[in-house]
Amino acid sequence: MTSRRTFLACGLAASLPLPAFAQDPGVGAGGRAGSGTAERFPLWPKTPPGAQQTTVTDAWVKRSPTGGPDDIAWPHVATPMLTVLKPARPNGAAVLICPGGGYVRVAVGRNPGAISQWFADRGVTAFELLYRLPHDGWAAGPDVALQDAQRAMRVIRAGAGTRWTVDPARVAITGFSAGGHVAAKLAARSTLAVYDPQDAADRLSATPTVAGLFYPVITMFDEGVHAQSRRELLGANAASPDFQRRYSAQVDLPADMPPTFIACNADDPVVLFKNSLLMIEALHAAKVPASLMVFEKGGHGPPAKRRDGTIVPWQQMFADWAGDHGWPA
Repeated sequence: MTSRRTFLACGLAASLPLPAFAQDPGVGAGGRAGSGTAERFPLWPKTPPGAQQTTVTDAWVKRSPTGGPDDIAWPHVATPMLTVLKPARPNGAAVLICPGGGYVRVAVGRNPGAISQWFADRGVTAFELLYRLPHDGWAAGPDVALQDAQRAMRVIRAGAGTRWTVDPARVAITGFSAGGHVAAKLAARSTLAVYDPQDAADRLSATPTVAGLFYPVITMFDEGVHAQSRRELLGANAASPDFQRRYSAQVDLPADMPPTFIACNADDPVVLFKNSLLMIEALHAAKVPASLMVFEKGGHGPPAKRRDGTIVPWQQMFADWAGDHGWPA
């Protein structure tokens, strides 16, 4: 796990190149989002690994006919992207956010969302990841999203202290639904070599300081499985016991896995909360610091409001817990 360092660690990061920035409608370099400044840029310096194996092109759809112009999802991703929301008063912490979509699509807009804004309002630099999907024929197959997550962590650290006011020792990862699976695999397999280094940034650690998994997809085994995620992730190997084991996020956790916070709802009809139970049991067995919050209601999403209409402060619960493990302070 990345040791707790100060900005002295930025000496290496400051010297490393980043991908060129690309303008995007509504955000782009110098764009504004809420109380912070937003940018959106490609994750890889050239084409992503394995691009020669696929003819995929970027495609997005509206998530709802009545949704806003940026309420979109990406069923095909040719150019994985990071959207960063830089807070007005950064505190040095950063978070990589992995959205969900059942590995069928990635439910993220071009502009920073409400979760990023919540973090930025508290001084945390927030990065949203648009990751690639296995069904688009990438050479890495089920590891393609892990490639993007590892690269994203390294890119964040490469820009620490120069492009962003970020301490490379204080970078968290969070994931939601299938994005929780991406985040869990990154936390457990940050040192696994799933792509050849592309540039100097890939010499940096991909290990997050802490991980937050929210109503996450975890298992690929039958008990508790989200069948759609398994089908999309594993494809023709969905029924293979070997593949199910390899891509179940609760299997073979390393003892140095980052401290991990899990939150879910007992009434989730989409991703059964059995997934979260399997993960907390595995973390406990590996002696990894971890906490689990199971809320009574909320379905597949944040916990439901209380009876008096107040919102359950689930993000604050994560931040408070993470504070005991070196993040965000």
